[in-house]
Amino acid sequence: MNNKNFNLTDTSTGEIEFPLPVKAVMIDLDGTLLDTANDLALAANKMLRELGQPELSNATIQSYIGKGIQRLIKRTLTSEMDGEPEPALFTRAVPIYMRHYAENLCVNTRPYPGVIDGINALSKAGFRLACITNKTEVFTLPLLRATNLMDCFEIVLSGDSLPKRKPDPMPLLHICKFFDVFPHEALLIGDSLNDTTAARAAGCHVFCVPYGYNEGRDARELDCDAIVETILDATKLIKKFS
Repeated sequence: MNNKNFNLTDTSTGEIEFPLPVKAVMIDLDGTLLDTANDLALAANKMLRELGQPELSNATIQSYIGKGIQRLIKRTLTSEMDGEPEPALFTRAVPIYMRHYAENLCVNTRPYPGVIDGINALSKAGFRLACITNKTEVFTLPLLRATNLMDCFEIVLSGDSLPKRKPDPMPLLHICKFFDVFPHEALLIGDSLNDTTAARAAGCHVFCVPYGYNEGRDARELDCDAIVETILDATKLIKKFS
């Protein structure tokens, strides 16, 4: 691997011409590749039931997705985006949630429309592919295997793979080094502020899908290079940079 200089730069300024020349494509998991919301909500309500608390609607729990499972648990327990439950309750709730989610990991979870065709098109075109998520590895790898996506990626980075995770640029820069590409030669496709913040800090291009879990906010408000309806649509806005 060459010793390339990976400086943090901002790609959000200046005119963008499509198709973008890139070599590597990184794709987020929850809300981008896979619709996991119903199973995350299922586990959350099973946790609430076991704790003797009232259940929440799937839509409410979906709006809590976006900052990792621990924050999801806190929001579910308090019904507040920045709520902090009693420490003893939170300590008790975490293993309960983890157990229920492990038992219901792929009951309703499915790839979004356009994901399979999009990945096939990217692979056929010769792009290097990575999956990058804040989900812990204990859930990430089984989900990718269960949905037959595991073999699509040369590298999978989970939320606990490195010391830092999105919105920190560390995971994106790690993947760039793994592929031996400069950050401006890489594209991240995601659905949330975590993704756009990380991509801008790393100096990578970033597309957003509008159907994901941006904590209930419209992805069109995010600082991204393009909104793409599907992963397949993203393939029309990039070209292989050789």
